[in-house]
Amino acid sequence: MKTEIATRALTILKIASVVVLAGCGGGANQVANNQAPPPGASNPVPNPVSNLIPMVTSISPNCAPQGELSLNPFANGQLSVYGQNFAAGSVVLWNGNNRPTTFRGSTALTVQVSAADIATVGTAAVTVVNPAPDGGTSNSLTFTTMTGGEGPQSITVDPAGKFAYVVNQGCGDSAFGNVSMYTIDPTSGALASIGPPVDSNDEGGGFVTAYPSGRFIYVANWGGGDTVGSVSSYVMNTTGALISTGTISAPGAPPPSPGATSPWSMTVDPSGKFAYVANEGGYPPTSISTYSIDPASGVLTFIGLIPSAGRASSVTVHPSGEFAYVTNASNGFPGENNNVAIYAIKTGTLAFIGTVAAELHPSSIAIHPSGKFAYVTNLGSNDASMFAIDASTGVLMPMGPIAVGSEPAFVVVDPTGKFAYVANSVSNDVSIFTINATTGALTSAGRMAVGLSPSSIAIHPSGKFAYVTNFGSNSVSVFSIDAATGALTLIGTIGT
Repeated sequence: MKTEIATRALTILKIASVVVLAGCGGGANQVANNQAPPPGASNPVPNPVSNLIPMVTSISPNCAPQGELSLNPFANGQLSVYGQNFAAGSVVLWNGNNRPTTFRGSTALTVQVSAADIATVGTAAVTVVNPAPDGGTSNSLTFTTMTGGEGPQSITVDPAGKFAYVVNQGCGDSAFGNVSMYTIDPTSGALASIGPPVDSNDEGGGFVTAYPSGRFIYVANWGGGDTVGSVSSYVMNTTGALISTGTISAPGAPPPSPGATSPWSMTVDPSGKFAYVANEGGYPPTSISTYSIDPASGVLTFIGLIPSAGRASSVTVHPSGEFAYVTNASNGFPGENNNVAIYAIKTGTLAFIGTVAAELHPSSIAIHPSGKFAYVTNLGSNDASMFAIDASTGVLMPMGPIAVGSEPAFVVVDPTGKFAYVANSVSNDVSIFTINATTGALTSAGRMAVGLSPSSIAIHPSGKFAYVTNFGSNSVSVFSIDAATGALTLIGTIGT
């Protein structure tokens, strides 16, 4: 920029010198200052203002599922281009071809992209051209067209075992999350896409769960760091496709209330009357939001929130519906704790009972179908904590940790209660355990490689199949389960 300014200044000095010399030298066609032009001569025309070379700093969104113009914030193919030195005549180029461009100011443009532009998986170069005089072409940024949703975070299977749903975090700055939808082959367990993903209606799609009857699906959006986050509700039609029924923003409570942003995990109680959301964001202690559920529509109504005992990272409800458990992670700040908080449930409301220590950075909790045992993954210590549950009080009694893979993100117990599975996000595998029916103790049965950065696991209600979301591979790994050993056999992989 300094070189450009210096060059412009030198040009102005040269022009001034020519004018001065012309006024002094008096060529045949020169006109002295303050003299009227000769008859028939025109008034001097000022030079037009020159345009600078534009610079593109970001595009939003910077990716989309193949052929999908409808997902926010890419709704109707509107792409925002941000940068510097844009002019009224600036044009956005898509792989070198002009696209309809709207000037919003010197730092922002909107360009209309067509379905044909994102019909093929791949990348496109986005540039801006400023018109003459001067002007020129900007640097290039990349837009990526993908096969489907990016960053699958969580998966759930409806209780009837007919459909599976994956919530994807989304891509790029200010990108909404979305939900991929699949049918399940009852014989092979294979997944087949129902259609393009649907919006999660907020940034940072993070967790998905199903209503006990399977009629409704809920998604927790953590907000991507740009919003307070929210919870979205859907109703399933007969094909398994989801229809949005609304989105509720996280409470976002100000001090001195507990932190109440970034919904991180969600669960529905066995009766289907209430839902609970672990809010990971805000100053610690963060909170648990409580919602009532309309049994006819599935729509949520916010009831209130209660402080967690640290930074809430996951929440689940005991099979009896009498107790709730919340893992509280720690990033080393005051008020954050590595523990599991225990709550009694009274007509949907949570009453704090106490906490029990976990290992480093607990990330997920699963309750055994019998209600007798609980298992917690500890992201920071590469192990899983085992607990026995007092049936009358809900209190957890430590049974010790067991080693898993690197940075375990999620734990699940199969419907028979014979096996437990842990998704290890850094070692890119799943730890397999058998469960002692009497003591609840886990015994390692090996590990199975999956895709990159596995983030969650769902078990089919029949206990025959397991589904693992791979955050880094944008895919779901599908496995059959050996009924005797719990061993996993890969059936196939499908993109999100």
